[in-house]
Amino acid sequence: MRIAFSPCPNDTFVFHAWVHGLIPGAPELDVTYADIDITNNLAAGPDGLEVLKISCAALPWVLSKYALLPCGGALGKGCGPLLLTGGKNDARNPESLSGRRVAVPSERSTAYLLFRLWAAQHVPGGVGEIIVMPFHEIMPAVRDGAVDAGLVIHEARFTYPSYGLSMLVDLGEWWEKDTGLPIPLGAIIARRSLDVKAIADWTRASVEYAWAHPEASQEYVMQHAQELDPEVAKAHINLYVNEFTANLGEEGYGAISTLLSRAAKEGLVPEVDLSLLR
Repeated sequence: MRIAFSPCPNDTFVFHAWVHGLIPGAPELDVTYADIDITNNLAAGPDGLEVLKISCAALPWVLSKYALLPCGGALGKGCGPLLLTGGKNDARNPESLSGRRVAVPSERSTAYLLFRLWAAQHVPGGVGEIIVMPFHEIMPAVRDGAVDAGLVIHEARFTYPSYGLSMLVDLGEWWEKDTGLPIPLGAIIARRSLDVKAIADWTRASVEYAWAHPEASQEYVMQHAQELDPEVAKAHINLYVNEFTANLGEEGYGAISTLLSRAAKEGLVPEVDLSLLR
C-alpha cells in the first residue's frame, strides 16, 4: 500500500510500527516522505496514493475520493503555527504586516487558513505578497530579509529564537481563545474505494504501539528528523501526538468543521459537505 507523510517526528513516530511490519495483518507500506505542500498536491492530483497525511485545510479538495480517518492526524492545544518577524520593534504589532511579503509553507495548510482568518481581523488593508516555500526555508528567509514575515509550523516553535526572530502572534493561541476548540492541523486520509475501517484500525494500532514502545521508533525518527536535536524531536512528538491522534472524537470533528466553515465563508476554500468528514 502506498502512503505519503512528512519526515517530521510526529509522523514517523506514529507510523513507525506499521512501516516496520509490526502491525498484525497490515499490508506492507511503500512510503513517500514529503513536505506537507507536496502531499496536499498529491492527494488532489489524478494519481493519488492510497493513504496520505495532508493538512486539514486541504480536505475540501479531496473529500470526494478520500475519506478522513478518525485517527493518526495532528490536532491539539498549544501547538499552533507562529507568525514570525525579524524586527523586534514590530513584535506584537499586526499593523506592521500591512502590504508586506509573507512566506507560508502552503496555501492549502491549516497554518495558512489561520493566518488569513486572523489577518482579516487584525491587519488593516491586508498583507501584500504571499510566497510559498518549504517550511524549513522560511526562518532563514525571514532572518536574511528575503521576506518580511514567515508562517512556521512543527519544530520551528522551539527553534525560532536561535534565528534571532520575534513572534508576532501565536495563531493557535488566537484560534483556541476565539473558538474554544483544538487546532486542526494534519489529517490522515484513505481512498474511499479501499477498506477505510481496516486502514483506520491499522493506523490506530500503530499509534498505540508507538505509545507502548516509545524507544522502538527513536532511531527511525531521528533518521528523518532533519538533524534535529533529540530533545527537540521528543518535545515535537509530545506536542503533536495526543488523544486526538488516537481518536478525533466530537471535539476533533468539531474543530475541523469549524475551520472549514469559517474558511469557506471567507472564500479561502470551497464549500464543503460536512457530512463527508465522517
